[in-house]
Amino acid sequence: MALDIASELALALEVADLADAITLPAYDRRSFTLDWKANRTEVTEADRDTEAAIAARVLQARPGHGLFGEEHGLVGDASSPWRWIVDPIDGTSNFVRGVPVWATLIALVHGDDGPVLGVVSAPAMGRRWWAASGLGAFSDLRGGAPIHVSSVAAVAEAQVSVTFSAGWDAIGRTDRLVTLQRSAYRARGYGDFWQHMLVAEGAVDVAVDAIGVASYDVAAPMAIVEQAGGRLTDRHGARTIDTDSAVSTNGALHDEIIATLA
Repeated sequence: MALDIASELALALEVADLADAITLPAYDRRSFTLDWKANRTEVTEADRDTEAAIAARVLQARPGHGLFGEEHGLVGDASSPWRWIVDPIDGTSNFVRGVPVWATLIALVHGDDGPVLGVVSAPAMGRRWWAASGLGAFSDLRGGAPIHVSSVAAVAEAQVSVTFSAGWDAIGRTDRLVTLQRSAYRARGYGDFWQHMLVAEGAVDVAVDAIGVASYDVAAPMAIVEQAGGRLTDRHGARTIDTDSAVSTNGALHDEIIATLA
């Protein structure tokens, strides 16, 4: 990579601070307007304002890069191999209802290599995770110590997080999710970014997301899970952010989980 990855990560962390300064006060005060997108998902002015602020700062610092966000699409240099991918508020439904499980997701992606860094900042939870290629993965627990996936090697001993959705029903695979839950030691449904961060920390061994995710949901978690020693792919086992599904594991269980879902 022809860039200083540590400097890029520093910029991503700076931008996460900027995002937190917009999202958290709006959440705490419940001071935002709510609209609905064509796909019947919520969006607030906090989503739009946060993405606009992120894009302005990133493109000021990296004018030769592109940036793709959930709310405003592609801005910057569309021809650049370097593209920032941003979800200003992952978990907007939680944000709107007063549930603290939501986060800003920031990733830098290379056209050939995929995600090379990721930051997940969840200020209402008081949590943040970050990673960059060659540097490892970290969280704010224990003063920013490195994090690593678990060593659990059997599904019967695994803790899994499963997100049921209409998308799984539509492809006739909901029964596979139930099979996975029943075969695991313990099953929960943490949802959204959090389940993948729990995999990266080694607290959960498998996370299966809803069908219907997009690149801005996947890029930052992929960078962090991979740098923590795990794997994040689509439900077919392909390493891609251009997908509608996301499955993260500690790596040891990945092939078995993908086979179960197939």
